[in-house]
Amino acid sequence: MSTPTLAVLVPLLPFLGALAGLLLGRTAPGFVKPLAVLPTLAAAVLAVLVAFRQGGGKAIDTATELTPTGSVPIELSLHLDGFAVMVAVLVGLVATCVQIYSTAYLREDPRYPSYAALVSLFTSAMLLVVYSGDLMVLLVGWEIMGICSYFLVGHYWETEAARSASLKAFLVTKLGDVPFLIGLFALATDAGSFRITKILGTVAAGGLDHPTLIALLLLAGVAGKSAQFPLHTWLPDAMAGPTPVSALIHAATMVAAGVYFVARLLPVFAASRAALVVLAVMAAVTMVGSALAALAQDDIKRVLAYSTIGQLGYMTGALAVGDRAAAVFHLLSHGAFKALLFLGAGVIIHAAGTNSLAAMSRMDGLAKRIPDAFWTMTIALLALAAFPPFAGFFSKEAVLVAAEHTAGGHSELAPSAAGWVVLVAGVLTALLTAAYATRLWLMAFRGRGAAAPDHGKEPVAMTGVLWLLAVPSVGFGLLAGPLSDFFDGRELTPSLTTSVLGTGAAAVGAVLTYALWQRAQAQAALAPAVPAGAGPAAAGAPATGAVPASVVAAESAAESPEVAEVTHDHPVVSTAPAADPGRALLGPLHRHAAVGFHLDAVYDRLFVRPVRAAAALVRFLDREVVDSYVRGAGLGPRLLGTLVRRAQTGNVQSYLSALLAGAVVLAIATAVLANVNAGS
Repeated sequence: MSTPTLAVLVPLLPFLGALAGLLLGRTAPGFVKPLAVLPTLAAAVLAVLVAFRQGGGKAIDTATELTPTGSVPIELSLHLDGFAVMVAVLVGLVATCVQIYSTAYLREDPRYPSYAALVSLFTSAMLLVVYSGDLMVLLVGWEIMGICSYFLVGHYWETEAARSASLKAFLVTKLGDVPFLIGLFALATDAGSFRITKILGTVAAGGLDHPTLIALLLLAGVAGKSAQFPLHTWLPDAMAGPTPVSALIHAATMVAAGVYFVARLLPVFAASRAALVVLAVMAAVTMVGSALAALAQDDIKRVLAYSTIGQLGYMTGALAVGDRAAAVFHLLSHGAFKALLFLGAGVIIHAAGTNSLAAMSRMDGLAKRIPDAFWTMTIALLALAAFPPFAGFFSKEAVLVAAEHTAGGHSELAPSAAGWVVLVAGVLTALLTAAYATRLWLMAFRGRGAAAPDHGKEPVAMTGVLWLLAVPSVGFGLLAGPLSDFFDGRELTPSLTTSVLGTGAAAVGAVLTYALWQRAQAQAALAPAVPAGAGPAAAGAPATGAVPASVVAAESAAESPEVAEVTHDHPVVSTAPAADPGRALLGPLHRHAAVGFHLDAVYDRLFVRPVRAAAALVRFLDREVVDSYVRGAGLGPRLLGTLVRRAQTGNVQSYLSALLAGAVVLAIATAVLANVNAGS
């Protein structure tokens, strides 16, 4: 079987699995899990085979025209280069892990069949984006992912939080997709084709007439899909969906699509230095702002969500300095350890009965209860903090090396200003990333208080997936050399300068956070705890009170329907103040960072309220003005009909009298007119 044929099967198999799952979910529930796991697993195996055959060599291109358009043709084409085949392997691996994990995590969910089918469709759409060689076909996968995210984020649709989060994710990403679509048409008009290879050929020949406009329009869609400032606010709220969905969205599908799109069309963006500077500033603001926000979150999933936004900032920063190899390398590395982080967080939630870090910090021995999650989460957090020799170190260093290279004026694509912006923001973010990673680890696994509940070992379907993802989280960075052919032949090796800067900043962040945590623990031990609901009479009560963890978590707004569904009974924990080093690190900035620096409130005042006011005005005009004319137009004929109806009595004598009277009137009128004419 030829390589293009195998590549066609990669997105096709999950699509067929999704279709079969939707059709058979209720009538044959025994087939749901096999239809969820096996097609995705087969697609992952085929993606590996396609990558092996492509081998990082010359890109494989094939195309057939879908339909004649009379102008710019739309083709069903494949473009298999080193980046495409490697990203497809990542998508297949993460999607398979998510499907296997979900069979245990959502085993009691009555909507699991539709959930599994949507995950398969989501996977198929991303694989279509990865392999597609035509922008219109790519757009199909791009939009299908948006629809799937709407349904999956809103999986627990009974709650207001899930409904609002799914709608917000859909609307914010669509806000970016409108200029994105305009940019695609403008690009195809200049290039005369939607085919990626022809577009890149046109760019190389200097054939783009409006490079800056096109690049900025496309960047709007990328910012929405990849959750970059200022369109990033939907991603933290999307944590209202099931945790495995978060792993899929954050590691390998939706948010990765925007970065991958820019990497594939980087020459289009590089044709405009202004666009690269805009991209660099967007990446810098995203990196630093999201890292600060992560330090203030109590929900373990929201910490990871802001972490994803920041790591995507690293990727867009690498693209802003013209190095797509470093960007895709970090995308692959991040995909492995971020999937591990989210799935590990699911095990923690499953065992602890809460997703509140404050509640976990008041439990003792949680790490001993879930050793698999403890060790694999430790590996993933070390990779996230970019400590050597974990995967995150090598991929993040590749970004910093690219930024340093551009800052020194050695890049032909990007201006040095973009390099300096990315480099400074990247080093600062390395410090903050290590800080919030250390905070998460300490609060989740080093809590003090009542003993954490022991519910036995977690299902193998959950823990086995964690160890599988731990392998690339540790060793993928070491493969940068052997896999260099897949990354444009680039040797993605760290430099001494950036290694000292990045690792030194990470070490400072980790040590500082640990010291502040120690101080917070000492202060929390001295503070008296009062049982929830106790009044003044409790003043003489013992210093240690206890309330259900669900109460503590609800106080921190971290509970969700998912927690109630996948966990056991809520444990009992101390009500002593939580030892949170994030408060000391951020100081007065903490309350602003906890709400995402009030961007939602800003958008509410600038956009939501004016739109609602305009909608209210339109509704008033429609009801009171337009409808008045409509009602008036109907009232006139109705009144006329009423008058005419009075004349229709059904009495023949009345009709004859009226006829005679009319005849007399006509005769008199005729006589008068005749006399008038005769006199004149």
